[in-house]
Order: sequence, then C-alpha cells, then structure tokens
Amino acid sequence: MAPADQPAASRTVVSHTVVEPLEIDPETFHRRLDAIVRAHVPGCTGLVSYERLSGGASQETYRITVVTEHGERPVAMRRAPGGVPGDHPTAPGLAVEAELMTVAGAHGVPEPEVYRVLDDADGLGKGFVMEWLDGVTLGARINRAPELDAIRPRLAYQCGEILARIHAIDLDASGLRSRLHTLPTDEFIELMWERYRGYETPQPMIDFAARWLVEHQPADVEPTLVHNDFRNGNIMVGPEGVVAVLDWEVAHIGDPMRDLGWICTNSWRFGGDGPVGGFGSYEDLFAGYESVSGRPVDAERVRFWEVFGSFWWAVGCLGMAEHYRNGPDRTVERPGIGRRSSECQVDCVNLIIPGPVHLIEPSGPVNPHEMPRVDELLVSVRDFLHGDVMAATEGRTNFLARVAGNSLDIVLRDLHIGPELRAREAARLRQLLGDEGDVRDDLDTLRWRLVHELRDGTMALDRAGLVEYLREAVVNQVAIDQPRYAGYRTAVANSGEG
Repeated sequence: MAPADQPAASRTVVSHTVVEPLEIDPETFHRRLDAIVRAHVPGCTGLVSYERLSGGASQETYRITVVTEHGERPVAMRRAPGGVPGDHPTAPGLAVEAELMTVAGAHGVPEPEVYRVLDDADGLGKGFVMEWLDGVTLGARINRAPELDAIRPRLAYQCGEILARIHAIDLDASGLRSRLHTLPTDEFIELMWERYRGYETPQPMIDFAARWLVEHQPADVEPTLVHNDFRNGNIMVGPEGVVAVLDWEVAHIGDPMRDLGWICTNSWRFGGDGPVGGFGSYEDLFAGYESVSGRPVDAERVRFWEVFGSFWWAVGCLGMAEHYRNGPDRTVERPGIGRRSSECQVDCVNLIIPGPVHLIEPSGPVNPHEMPRVDELLVSVRDFLHGDVMAATEGRTNFLARVAGNSLDIVLRDLHIGPELRAREAARLRQLLGDEGDVRDDLDTLRWRLVHELRDGTMALDRAGLVEYLREAVVNQVAIDQPRYAGYRTAVANSGEG
C-alpha cells in the first residue's frame, strides 16, 4: 500500500542501489516451497517439482507440480527477481498485484485464483502462488497458432470488452484507491523521463519523444484503474478466447486510454499485421470497449498513448540493462532486452517524425587478412550456441543460449555498420549544434549537448536538421540491433529504400 505522504511522481528519484538476490540453495528452496503448497493449495499433499519458465522480463514465473489425491497437477508461482522487489517507484508490489487479480476476477475479468501471497515466514521472498491455467501466452503463438485461428478475428473485440470492465471497477468500493498510485499524464511522462535521466545515457530520440508528449497531452481525463501492461504476451488465450489477464505489477490510477494505446504499441504485435497485438483492428478494439463502457473512443487520444507506449518501453528496456549492471538479475537476457530500446525509438520515429533516411551499407571485415578474424570468432561462438548448446538443452537454458547467440549477432552487425554510423552521426550533430569546424568533441559529448538542449527547451522540436538527424541515427541503430523488427521495415519503406 502506498503511504499517505507518498511524494509526487514528478519528484521520484531513480534508485541505483545494488539489490542482492536471496541466496537460497535448491534443497532449501524445495523444502520451503513444499511447506507452502501443502498448506495453501487445495487438496495438495506434497511438492513434486518446480521449474522456472523462460518468460517474464521483470518477474520470475514458475511451473510447480504438486500431488493431490487425484494425481499430479500444476500450479504457478510469480516471484520477484531473486525474491527481492525492484525499485520501480509506482509499482504496487506483488501482494497488491494478487489483490488486483482477485478483484478483477470478481468483476468479470478472466483471472486465475490466488492461493497464497508469500510473506517473510515463507522464506522465498516476495511473490504469490496461484492457479495454473492452460492457454497460449507467447505473443507470436497467439498470432500464429492454428488452434486459435477461429477465435483470433474476435480477440481485439474481446480485449476491448475486458478493458472496459477493468476501467469500470469502483476504486473506493474495492479498496484499491488507497493501494495504488495516481498518475496524471504529465506526472507519468515526467516519471519515465526522470527514470531515463537517472540511467545517465544520452539517447536524443527519447528526449525528443518526451518533449513531444509534454506538448501533446490530452485534456479532460477521468481517471480509472489502469492495468498499464495489458498487451499481447500478457493475456492467456485459448480456443474460446481470453483465458486470463496477467501481470498487474505496474497497475495504477490514471487515463484509461493508456491501456488501449499500449495494446496497440508496435513492440507487442509480434510480427502480426493488425495494430491491436498483431491480431486485430482498431475498429474492433474500440467497438468492444464501447459495447461495455457506453462511451465513444477518441482515436487521437489512443494514438497519443501509443506514442507514449513506445517511449515508455524504450526507457523500460534501458532499465533491463541497468538490472544487469546493478542486479538483482545478471542473466544474459537483460542486456539483450536493453538493446531493444532502439526498436521503441524507431516506433516513435515512425509515429511522429516519419520520412526519408539514408541507410548505411555494411562494410567488409576490418582486418580481412587476420586468421582468424574477429567476426569469425564471433560467428563460431554464435553457431555453437545456436547449434550444439540449443540441441543439448531445454527450458530456460535453451532460451538463454538463443538470446546469447542473438547478442553476438548484434556485435557482428555493429562491427560492419557501427563505425560509419558513429562518424556520420557526429558530423550531423556538429552541423546541428553549430560547431562544424570543431572536431574536439567526441560523439558522446555531442549527444549530451543535444539532450541537454532538448531537456531545457533551448532546442526547438522543429529546429532545421533535428528530425533528419534523429531518423538517420535511430533507423541505422536498429539496423544493428534488430533489422528484422517490423518498425525498422516500416522506416525503410518510409525512406523509399529496401
């Protein structure tokens, strides 16, 4: 529960405290989990096994097998990384997340039953144990699985209905108002902008997007409960439709159109053509919402939140890299997600400053006569991970081997594109900042100069050359980080290349 004197979101300071995970050996973990499921899972007589699943960028998810008088069955556990909550300044916490699922379930939102909210005596850190439901949660599978072919055309409408039910929950009658942060739009923008500033990395497109959002805020907002992470990948789908709404960890009170914009954000389309999660249309989403809420949807307000969604996740991806540097999770997955920030930035480019851009052609090997060359060493390790390691492993280890190989692909592309990109970017920045003849400032210094001018307002958003610089820098960076990303293909189409 948020304390009554919680400081305004705009004054939140990002914490850089190193958070160490709980050190629990496997035998102790098993013994403690066994005691929990015996005491709280209906009909359970013991723990058989547990497995951490590969999904979940910010929390741990486990499949737990228990035994009952009717045989074995699965349950699920959601746990903070290493058992230790992160430092997200507005997150309600896992205990409130469990309460939100229970309240939403009572209001017609499909949810699993929560069996136990972990406390200190349980010895596993923060989290909760809940009912296991069967369905598809992977966004790409939701968009492509044959068993969902019949329901897929109706999913956007269903999502609209569900969101309207969430937004209609009475915050006072449910007791949720005192447990959640209220985030007016201006404070929400500033909160994420300040969070990004705390990472001390100059990313001009993020600052440009923040300025654009500040200048285009919607008016006359009636705040409601906001799920804040309702998207493809956080819903479970079966042949009959949505089975469960998952991951309430960043719920708050604010503009309900945040939820509609978020499910339309390009990061969550997983290769599908539809703007709603890759599987549906704006029209169907809005129609489903209006059928339950009785209120028309303002498409431009949703578009604002779609831009915000890409800005928000651009910052969120950098937060994953911060988790890798300072804990609590130093797995190979975190820096890989950190590089996805450029994908979100190219989505902002496509939404608010689309246009032509010159793509940099990859160069050949830096030292072609070395034996072996640096790129050959990288390729050999990547192929080992994607081949031998993945063939010999399964589950999370298999998943992380794929992630590690993909990270090496980023390094390979950077070897062939990065030097030319950085040279061109420095030249454009010198021209933009008015010191073409001064070559003393390196690229990092030039980026910092630009972001400071964007932050203090001395750089106008319509400054000649600014959007051209941003498009070229961001689009070519995505060519390094993830050239298969749909937003990159859109940018290339806008540029008339490819």
